[in-house]
Amino acid sequence: MIIQGAESFLLKGGSKGVLLIHGFTGLPAELLLLGNFLNREGYTVLGVRLAGHGTNELNLMQTTSEDWFNSVLDGYNILSGLCEKIFVVGHSMGGLLTLKLSQVRKVEKIVTLAAPMFIDSNLHLEQLPPRSACGTLCHAKPPRFLKNVPPAANKVYCKMPYVSIHELVDLIDEIKTLLPKITTPILIMHGEDDHTATPYSAKFIFEKISSPDKQKIFVPKCGHLLPLNDSRYFVFVEVTKFLNDD
Repeated sequence: MIIQGAESFLLKGGSKGVLLIHGFTGLPAELLLLGNFLNREGYTVLGVRLAGHGTNELNLMQTTSEDWFNSVLDGYNILSGLCEKIFVVGHSMGGLLTLKLSQVRKVEKIVTLAAPMFIDSNLHLEQLPPRSACGTLCHAKPPRFLKNVPPAANKVYCKMPYVSIHELVDLIDEIKTLLPKITTPILIMHGEDDHTATPYSAKFIFEKISSPDKQKIFVPKCGHLLPLNDSRYFVFVEVTKFLNDD
């Protein structure tokens, strides 16, 4: 059963479409504020729900990074049937999937928000058990109590299946090898105080990607949740400015 408010959302607008991709253990509602902002600018916006997300941890641990990417492909196919041009914005792991999508589909521009090329050492990824020993083990996450956000944005999973973390790590490794092959125009945004995905992640993407049109913006006094924190209006404006710039 899908968590109430965790469904994919479609905001109809003009012939330019933006596909929004949420992060690991997240849900589309985390990007709804950004979606509304872009829709007011005239874009048709689709916030896609990744397989295994917005339901429960047991569903998540039964999916793979390929399943998550197939959800992105489904979203792209839906949006391309409605729009002439497609732009893609991904938050956190959604940024990784955004980069991957740009390699296999026609995308005008892409934006990554806090894409995790490197995980902060305070999360002790080195203590992750081997995949064969993970079973149904999970790592606890603190609950979220953000204010002035869509209610469902606070309903993210409170547990992360270890086996799913392995899928995320494998996806990170895959995207690192893909970066030199990507030439799509890109805006890379990252919070200066991100303690989930290290800020160096943004520098790494900028240096390794082959896009001739690339921009990098670090957001001061901002953590990992770029689409939800107090600096989100600045983020929304910069994203829109980049997408609008011909």
